[in-house]
Amino acid sequence: MFDWFEMDQSTGVHFAKLCDIVAKLRAPGGCPWDREQTHESLLPALLEEAYEVAEAARAENDAHFCEELGDLLLLVIMHAEIAHEAGRFDIDKVVREVSDKLVRRHPHVFGTSDMRDSGAVLKQWEAIKREEKQADPHYLASLPKALPALIRAQKAQSKAARVNFDWTEVRDVIAKVEEELREIKEAGASQDREMIEDETGDLLFAVVNLARKCKIDAESALQKATDKFVARFNRLEDELKARGKKLGDVDLAEMDAIWNEIKKDAGC
Repeated sequence: MFDWFEMDQSTGVHFAKLCDIVAKLRAPGGCPWDREQTHESLLPALLEEAYEVAEAARAENDAHFCEELGDLLLLVIMHAEIAHEAGRFDIDKVVREVSDKLVRRHPHVFGTSDMRDSGAVLKQWEAIKREEKQADPHYLASLPKALPALIRAQKAQSKAARVNFDWTEVRDVIAKVEEELREIKEAGASQDREMIEDETGDLLFAVVNLARKCKIDAESALQKATDKFVARFNRLEDELKARGKKLGDVDLAEMDAIWNEIKKDAGC
């Protein structure tokens, strides 16, 4: 039997202290700013902190990563405290429900189910999750609409793949990308804005699918590509300054020549 109490008891003490601090900040006589916050006003900060956690994780800076996780946890507790004040639920219910859900969805760990690989575990997870969701029985109903488009696309594709709706070979996915590229060229020739938008979406979706099939996280890949672009553009700007010029006053041909030199120096 798993020992739920086999842990450092100080963890619970520190968590309780944090919850008490948040409650005091929200109480009469507490912090005016914290008392003014609502679920809606805190949502932008919640999303921002989630992205900052991701950035810190990729940077592999433990101190920064730990700090950002704390900031995200604070917002979770803030939301729970606001709900508690309205008599809806509290942080204890949040913790209990997620704990119960983890046990329920891991019968291969806490029950008698026997799962030998991660693929089987994911299929089991999805099956249990579908049984739990009653509002909309559709398989992809649980796909959050609030996710960034790139992440949502890859998540939809991954979930579909778990029930065998997937290309067998990578070459089939590449063929689909090429097909969508041809279609967007045709749409461009028509100058039909709605068609161009539709085909652009299809092309992006196909490229995300290619990333997924190659076991690459599309969001991370695009983030790295954007970081690379920013670094090279900064070098371009520095080179223009060294020549006594500035952005906006130089034509594309000159900037493109500098850009190609920067790429050559980078080896790609």
